[in-house]
Amino acid sequence: MNIPLNRGPNSAAPPDSFIKHWMPAFVLMVCVVLAFFDKISIAVLFADPHFQSAMGIVESKAKLGWLMTSFLLAYGFSCMFLSFLGDLINPKKLIFWSVASWGVLMLIMGFTTSYSGMLVMRVLLGIAEGPLFALCYSIVKQRYSDREQARASTMFLLGTPIGATLGFPITAHVLASHDWHTTFFVMAALTVVVLLLVYFGLKDVQLAKVDGSQKISKAQHRLNLSVLFGNRAFWMVCIFNIAMMGYLWGLNSWIPIYLMEAKGFNLKEFGNLSMIPFIAMLVGEIFGAYYSDKIGKLRSPQVFIGLFLAGVGMYALVLAHGITQVILAMSFSSMLWGFAASAIFALLARVSTKEVASTAGGIFNGLGNFASALAPVIIGYIVQASKNFNDGVTFLAILAVVGSLTLIPLLKKH
Repeated sequence: MNIPLNRGPNSAAPPDSFIKHWMPAFVLMVCVVLAFFDKISIAVLFADPHFQSAMGIVESKAKLGWLMTSFLLAYGFSCMFLSFLGDLINPKKLIFWSVASWGVLMLIMGFTTSYSGMLVMRVLLGIAEGPLFALCYSIVKQRYSDREQARASTMFLLGTPIGATLGFPITAHVLASHDWHTTFFVMAALTVVVLLLVYFGLKDVQLAKVDGSQKISKAQHRLNLSVLFGNRAFWMVCIFNIAMMGYLWGLNSWIPIYLMEAKGFNLKEFGNLSMIPFIAMLVGEIFGAYYSDKIGKLRSPQVFIGLFLAGVGMYALVLAHGITQVILAMSFSSMLWGFAASAIFALLARVSTKEVASTAGGIFNGLGNFASALAPVIIGYIVQASKNFNDGVTFLAILAVVGSLTLIPLLKKH
C-alpha cells in the first residue's frame, strides 16, 4: 500500500519524516530561487557598457527600466489569467513544464543582440514565470496545516532573498570574468539542475484536489470565485501587495546601478557586498515566519509594521553616506520587508478559501506584479528627468509607507 506524502492536518495516518514532510516546500523554494535569478540577472547588466551598446540603449535609463517593466507586466498578466489552471490541472506538472521553458528562454537571450529581441524574450519569460507563486501557494495550501502555513509559504518565499543574495554576486562575477552573454548561459544550465530536483522531489507528492473524485466541477469553481470576488478583505490585501511588490521590483531593478552611480560602489565592491542586505531579508523572513506561526491568529499587524518600517529604512538609504551606512540602511529596510513578506501568504490564506487557492494566489500575485511593474520604469523616468538617483529611491520609500496604510482596517480582525 502506498502512502501519499501529503496528508491533511486531521489525517490519522502516521506523520512523515521531517525531510519528507518539508521536501515539497524546499523544492518550491529552489524553483523560486531560479526564477529570481532569471528575473534580476539583467539588472546587473544595466551597468555594463557592452550590454548597453549591444542593445543600442547607452545612457537610456527609461529603456533599461522597460526591460524589467515589460517582464513584470507580462508576469502580472500571466499570474492573473493563467494561474487558474492550477485549480483544474495538477500544479506539479505545470511547475515542471514552466521551469523547462525558462531554461529555453534564457538560452535564447544569450544569443539575442537587439533591444527589441530582448524585450520580446523578457515578455515571454514573464508569461512563463507568472503562475509560479500561485502554483506554489496552491501546493502549500493543500499540503500543510494552518499552523504550518507561514513556515511552509515562507520556505518558498525565501527564494526571493536567496535568489538576490546569490544571483547578484554570481551574475557580477560571471560578467567580470566573461561577458554578458555568458550570464544567460549560466542561468540556462542551472535550469537543468532544478528540473531534476522538481521531478524527483515532487514525484510522489499527491494533491487532493487533482485526485479524480475530489476534483471540483467548473460550476462549483465559478461559485467559489463569486464568493472570492465579493470578499473586501481579499482585495485590501491585494492592494497592499502592490506596494510590497513595487518596493521589491524597484529595489532589485535599480539598486545595482544606484549603488555604483550614486553611492560610488565599483563592480567588485557591489559583487562582494550586495548579498548582505538580502541576507538580512532572509533573516527577516525566517524570524517573521516563526513569529507569525507562534502568534497564529493575527497576521496583518506584522505585515503592516514590516512594510512601513521598510519604507523608513529605504529613505535612510537616501540619506546614508559611505559604504557602511549604505549597507546598514539597505539591510534594515530589506530585513523589515522580509519580516512582512513572511506572513503575507498566511494572511492571504485567512481571507480566502482553499477551493480557489490557485486563483486567489494568481490574482493576488498577478495584480501585485502587474500594477507594481510600473515601478522600475517610473524610477527610470524620474532619474532621467531629475538627473538624481536619490529621487527614484525616495519614490520607493513613499510607496512602501503609503501602501502599508491599506491594512489598517484589517489590523484587529486578521
